[in-house]
Amino acid sequence: MPLTQATEADLLAMQAQLGRPMRDVLAIAARCVCGKPLVVQTKPRLASGEPFPTFYYLTHPALTAALSTLEGAGFMATLQDRLAGEPELQAEYLKAHQDYLAERDQILPVVELEGISAGGMPTRVKCLHALAAHALAKGHGVNPIGDIALAEIGFDPKACLCKAVISS
Repeated sequence: MPLTQATEADLLAMQAQLGRPMRDVLAIAARCVCGKPLVVQTKPRLASGEPFPTFYYLTHPALTAALSTLEGAGFMATLQDRLAGEPELQAEYLKAHQDYLAERDQILPVVELEGISAGGMPTRVKCLHALAAHALAKGHGVNPIGDIALAEIGFDPKACLCKAVISS
């Protein structure tokens, strides 16, 4: 998925989605088919000086709600078990972690974030929101845990999330 510059309309849409003003936006990393933001790419160090490891941040309320429901149902433990028992999945997840770090460091290396990506990578499943955001930003096949979570909630990249509710 190509990054696109955030417009003033995007910033306002994300503010409405998240219920707070946006800060330190680099780009829109994924969009709904209708054009509204799904994922924002955020600076690795905020203007306040605070390190911010979540390079890709999920903004869309329908996705956020569906993934929260999935987390509440214990799906992270299921994925953690799969990760422990599937060497190929482990290798793909490690590669996702390495790619995430390399891309973020290319924007701005932050010493405090060295080796820290998002969502528990490379050994834990900690936040489905961050992992799904990475998967949406980079496309299917880059973050396997994010891909699995998106499939589990029935995410369809061809359907507008702004008009439909995702089932979980």
